[in-house]
Amino acid sequence: MTEAAKPYHHGDLRAALLDAAEAELGARGVEAFSLRQVARRAGVSSAAPAHHFGDVGGVLTALATEGFRRFLAAQTLRQQGAGEDARAQLIALGLGYVDFALANPALFRLMFGSNRAAYHDPALYAVSEEAFRRLAEGVQAVRPEAGMVDVAAVWSATHGLADLLAAGRLQMLGGMARAERDRAVAEIVGRSLR
Repeated sequence: MTEAAKPYHHGDLRAALLDAAEAELGARGVEAFSLRQVARRAGVSSAAPAHHFGDVGGVLTALATEGFRRFLAAQTLRQQGAGEDARAQLIALGLGYVDFALANPALFRLMFGSNRAAYHDPALYAVSEEAFRRLAEGVQAVRPEAGMVDVAAVWSATHGLADLLAAGRLQMLGGMARAERDRAVAEIVGRSLR
């Protein structure tokens, strides 16, 4: 059986639907995203996604929420190996940002470039705010006098890098070996603090 027609077998239907939704998002993008196709990918009735999530917006909101959880996990993973220095921790956060975008470009675009997810949803709001809070605290740990302009500068540089790399638009960095790319990203994130 093909991946698209893999039938659902008893277990966690919600998780299976989210997996199918992520596959659909990756294959068709947010503009052509379809609940019917999600159900087909999961091997369930066409009513199953609506039963669990309400509508397309509900599925995309749940998917974005899970995306932010994974985004934070990617940053945490990088920070665990970065040492205690505040600057190293912030740069590691930026590297995790890029790691997530490269590994999950369609999900990244849903989270940061689409209005299809309902950011007023309490779970999505909380996890997206946690991501921003972590960035802001990271900037302020490096520069205690930092204000929102400083946070915006670091966020803009880091997000711009991640977005351009995920879209294949920053070929001068995208073609580098990972260690070399990491050094370049670290330098760019570090410069945004000046």
